[in-house]
Amino acid sequence: MHCPFKCSWTSLRPILISIVVYPHFGIDMTAMDAERDTILLIWMWPFGFRFDLNCNDFNISRCHLTNDKNLYHKAHGILFHHRDINGQLSNMPKLPRPSFQKWVWFNMESPANSNLIPGLNQVFNLTCSYRLDSDIPVPYGYLEPVTSEDESFKLPAKDKLVCWIVSNWNPKYKRVEYYNELKKHVEIHIYGKAFGKKLSDQEYSDILLSCKFYLSFENSISRDYITEKLYNPMGKGSVPIALGPTRQMYEDHIPADSFIHVNDFSTPKELAQRLLYLDQNHSEYMRFFNWTSMFKVKGTHLGRDHACKTCKYLQNHRGYQAVNDLNGWYWG
Repeated sequence: MHCPFKCSWTSLRPILISIVVYPHFGIDMTAMDAERDTILLIWMWPFGFRFDLNCNDFNISRCHLTNDKNLYHKAHGILFHHRDINGQLSNMPKLPRPSFQKWVWFNMESPANSNLIPGLNQVFNLTCSYRLDSDIPVPYGYLEPVTSEDESFKLPAKDKLVCWIVSNWNPKYKRVEYYNELKKHVEIHIYGKAFGKKLSDQEYSDILLSCKFYLSFENSISRDYITEKLYNPMGKGSVPIALGPTRQMYEDHIPADSFIHVNDFSTPKELAQRLLYLDQNHSEYMRFFNWTSMFKVKGTHLGRDHACKTCKYLQNHRGYQAVNDLNGWYWG
């Protein structure tokens, strides 16, 4: 298709104009109209994973989520999943960007597991990620208040002290180094592809239920990178032992007395001694579950949560915004 304006990549950077006209397409678009649905175009499915294109579960109205690229010139926002953008940018839009349209960078992987792409540094208007300083923060999970309809927490039966399920094994990872030292002082029940014990969803759930403590060890350590490795055991009645960002960053998400952080102890041996003590002191162990009288765990769904929260953000923030140094902010 012929491009009516200059289509160099630099022309795709955010621009500040109130009205744009595209005579070739016969479209005259103004800034976002409050009387119409907000259109968010999903440019690529995250890791190929498709999700429902509605926001009914979020109590968000007037959002039109779509993957129909024919609506490009009408979309108020476009959601781009970083890990699906190729390094040559050949799967990014080639047509000029309407001035009212905001491009949203979406990524839930840590910097260590995300390639830096220089050509994207000044392309986006907004960021959507697990980081709390994103324009649209979407953590891997969160705590929400319990209601009268929720069942009271009951501790599942436990027959294991410490468990770990892991697929991605790298001897250079800090979590592997810590595990290798910790296992010298306390028995750790290990599962997952890394140990030749691939689990079904039911087996995974049963293991979390049966363990007093779970090694919530992240594969990389970076700001706010706190994944389902924390929230899943919490939701199953297992106390997470966190290895990741600082304790304070965890406390931005969950109560301070709901988990153990490896940095609470000077050595893995000291942590092991504490775990063995708690195994014999039920009342102290149960204090880790005080939060359950007030909150319950909710997980987020890749793609849908991000799309709906992005749409809501676009509805409430109509002014011009730009991400001037994506690479410095995320990888710096």
